[in-house]
Amino acid sequence: MRLLTIGVFWAAAMAAATQPANDPSAAIGKGVRWLVQLQGRDGGWGQDGGETSLVRIGERLETQGNDVANTAVATLALVRSGQASTPAARRGVEFILREVEASPEEGLAVTRVTGSQIQRKLGPYIDTFLTSMLLGELDGRMGDARTNQRVHAALEKCVRKIQKNQQSDGSWNNTGGWAPILGTSMASRSLDVAAKRGVKVEPTVVARVREYTKNSARDGGAVGGAAAGVPLYQRAQELEQLSRTDADRAKNAREIRSITGALSQSRFVQGFGSMGGEEFFSYLNISDSLHRTGGPEWTRWNNQIKTTLVELQNQDGSWAGHHCITGRVAVTSAAVLTLLAEREPGK
Repeated sequence: MRLLTIGVFWAAAMAAATQPANDPSAAIGKGVRWLVQLQGRDGGWGQDGGETSLVRIGERLETQGNDVANTAVATLALVRSGQASTPAARRGVEFILREVEASPEEGLAVTRVTGSQIQRKLGPYIDTFLTSMLLGELDGRMGDARTNQRVHAALEKCVRKIQKNQQSDGSWNNTGGWAPILGTSMASRSLDVAAKRGVKVEPTVVARVREYTKNSARDGGAVGGAAAGVPLYQRAQELEQLSRTDADRAKNAREIRSITGALSQSRFVQGFGSMGGEEFFSYLNISDSLHRTGGPEWTRWNNQIKTTLVELQNQDGSWAGHHCITGRVAVTSAAVLTLLAEREPGK
């Protein structure tokens, strides 16, 4: 078992940064096949236990059955890889729709499951945020009227929950997560996708999260105790928020340059110091952001991160985290999505 530190891999990737990126198709294919093989009979995915490491020797392997958050991010990985119409993806969507439809209108939760690893690390409502991201991408694209109607209704329900439960500082950094800034990032991203699908998103909600991001950047990530003290998580959220549209990229060019300039620093990119799920989700934010901006910064980062992720893939096709989010389903899904950043909708 190898310790998933990124420094050695990042140094090698930087040396080849100006060369054409390695084709990650084989790695993507292996990762997707691993996810499909692991899908439960109910259509869902769970944590898959993860594994202990030299960093977290006391981390217990765990599984609590299949849950909405892991199912949403795994299904999103299948959708981005071109498998939206496959039985596996449709079973994943059905699992999620059942949970959302059964959830109460009030409150932010879309599931009765509590205490899962991904909730403990990204916040107790990460299920809602990842579900909203997935449904936003699938809205109107399910191939039959009845399923499209269910997806749209579930998306609207998630959006209502997210909007009504925004924190006073503009974030969704609800108590209980190790790195809730990543939950806020996914909540904000899901609203952006929903708005592009024609779902009503209140301008005041968008304005508040933009103000939160601005204040957080000014205060060095200290707003609301977010980011678990790790600059990578915070700056990746800022970069994604600042780069969504042409107007955003023009207005925020200075801040974007500041963040992208840090990507050549291996200590910054290492995040917590070893590869946990939080790092993988942060790399996803960075890849999606730089793909929008384009240019040499995108080419350099894309080559670096693809080289690194391919090197870190396990022989069975999965990726595993070695701190905090160790579960292989979430980490593998985030890795696949990062390798597929060119397919982010809306570019």
